Formats: sequence, C-alpha cells, structure tokens
Amino acid sequence: MDDVVSLIDVRATYEGERHATLAGVTLSVAATEQLAITGPNGAGKTTILEVINGLLPIASGTVRTLGQEVTLASHRLRTQIAYVPQNLFFPPDTPFLVRDVVFTARFGKTGTRRLSSAEERRRINRSLKAIGISDLGGRPVGRLSGGQQRKTLLARALAQEAKLLLLDEPTANLDPEAKEDVSALVALVRRELGAAAVVVSHETGPLLDASDRTVAVDSGRVVAETRLGDRVSTSSR
Repeated sequence: MDDVVSLIDVRATYEGERHATLAGVTLSVAATEQLAITGPNGAGKTTILEVINGLLPIASGTVRTLGQEVTLASHRLRTQIAYVPQNLFFPPDTPFLVRDVVFTARFGKTGTRRLSSAEERRRINRSLKAIGISDLGGRPVGRLSGGQQRKTLLARALAQEAKLLLLDEPTANLDPEAKEDVSALVALVRRELGAAAVVVSHETGPLLDASDRTVAVDSGRVVAETRLGDRVSTSSR
C-alpha cells in the first residue's frame, strides 16, 4: 500500500524569516503507522505537520498526503486529516459545549444542513462514548481540565472519520495518568479508523513508546531514525 505521507527534499520558510525552517526534509509514513517526531524547540517539528496539512507553502520539494499533492488550496483533503495544534486549549469563557466541539468535525463532511440528522447525532454520541466522555457532552469545553480537552479533540477526530492524525505535543502539560490516557485513546482512534498518525513530542513517554518509528529533527533536517524494535531491544539490554 502507498505511503499516506511522503515528503521529498522539502524546504520551507515562514514569511518574514531569513532562514529556512525546513532545509531538505525527506520522510514517509506508511498506512496505519504511528510516526513520532522529536527534537529541540525550533527544530522544525511543527513545521513538518503544517506542510503535511497544506497550511504552509513549501519553497521546493514535494509533499503528498493521502495520495494527493498538497497545496494551500487542498481544502477537501483537510477534511480527511485531524490536526490538533500544540497550543489548542480552550479558555474558561469559551461559549461551546463539548458536544458542539465534536460536532464541528462534520462540517467538511456533510455541510451544515445535515448536522441535525439523527444519524449525525448518533455519530457524535458514539464518538463521545468511545473516548469515555459521554458525561461531559453538555459541559462547557473551557471548564474542562487539559486532559479532558485533549479527549474532546480525540473524540472530534473520531467523529471526523479522519484517515490521518496530526498531533502536536498532545500530552504536553498533562500529569502522568492523563498522558497514559491520551496515548491509549490515540491508539483507540487509530484502530477504529484504520488511520495513520504523526505525533510531535519533545518528551519521552507512553505516546513515543507506542510509536512504530521515531525520527529526530534538528535545524530543519532529519538527523536520526529509530524503529520500535530497535528501542525495545536496546531497553532490554
């Protein structure tokens, strides 16, 4: 089966910046694989997610996601990608319920006209139940803990029926128990959807341990790669 993500010698620079954030990145993600990207701050980890998702234009190279060449105009493609940015936390006065946030996953799939259908409501309720937050559906999302908000976004990804998950520091600032929960739920969403995942993290933990492969990025380049079997054999010595 073809790779769901393919970057070939990709170079990209943010507007107004003099130096390239990505300086020739080549990597791929196989179908149903979980790839972890690690590296120091400013290494280009988040930028890789943005070019995969078509949110940042590239200066050169090739980006293909889910079999399509990616551009800023790849709006339909993005309906198949669940992207959770690094700092997406809802402030306390956010005027949306948890159920409302999960509902937004369906906008790109059905438009707004069919969102009130019984099937769409069942889909949302199934997603909330699968992630274990049915009891939170009627609560304001801004009043939830960080871990509960992450679970809300994973329920949204499940309702979106995404084929690719892009998760930027999904366990940052969570306690150890919440990190374990989020890692287990990422695995659940991938299994339910048959989806691949690209996870960015600067810290070790359960999410990296569960990844099939890890690439290290520094100064806009891939500098190392480790597979799950290599990590397991090394840790058992």
